[in-house]
Amino acid sequence: MSTNKPMTIESVRIKRTDEIVNAIKETIMANNLIPGDRLPQEKELIEHYNASKSTVREALKSLEVQGLIKTKTGPGGGAFIDSMTEARAMSLLSNYLFTRDISIKDIYTLRKLLEPVVAVSAIDNIDNAGIQKLYDTIAIYDHEPVDENERWQQRMAELDFHAVVASYSDNVLLVFICHFLQRLLKDLAVCQDIYLKPEPVDRRQGIEYQYQLIEALRRKDAAKVQSVMEAHMAYAEQAMLALQATLQERFLSEDR
Repeated sequence: MSTNKPMTIESVRIKRTDEIVNAIKETIMANNLIPGDRLPQEKELIEHYNASKSTVREALKSLEVQGLIKTKTGPGGGAFIDSMTEARAMSLLSNYLFTRDISIKDIYTLRKLLEPVVAVSAIDNIDNAGIQKLYDTIAIYDHEPVDENERWQQRMAELDFHAVVASYSDNVLLVFICHFLQRLLKDLAVCQDIYLKPEPVDRRQGIEYQYQLIEALRRKDAAKVQSVMEAHMAYAEQAMLALQATLQERFLSEDR
């Protein structure tokens, strides 16, 4: 007996919606539409794609959820090309990972591979203002915090240092992935537990790596940039895993 499920009206409608979504995306690319440009009015889309009003509206809603367009009502309204922010894209990706078990080890497996590459790719673009921004960022955490709020700000700034380095790369995909990994370290529950606990953190070695990195970036020494960042990421991973182990041991002691 055949196990194929009969095709329903609903499945046909959804497939047609996806076709229209893909067709509109192709039109956006082919016509070099930019944020703020208007898509054809709903009536035109219905006629062009020979589709029902509900199917076209569902397609537009799908594009809006994806962050590719925004709709406005009233006079002068319609569907307009939107510019998805990095934060919005990361939020969507975070939703996918929400129920997955992501570990510090998982994140650093990628960071150890990608952070050296993105740092090297930033060499040709980083300028004196960028170098100064890195020094200014270190100044946020080069001393002991006075309270819990400053402790939290310092831990966030440590990650921001790497976000600044990555921002000077011209590899958009690499920048996004590195920024996303840095955001995961800010958002992951176990990391937040680590950052919030008043464990003594010896930042001297990490800061020394960062000073070495700045100097190598300034000299445009690609080999040195890569080797320093590789050592820095290996050290940062071990430091985070050690803090995680300390935190887990404390929880076990409290339970006992």
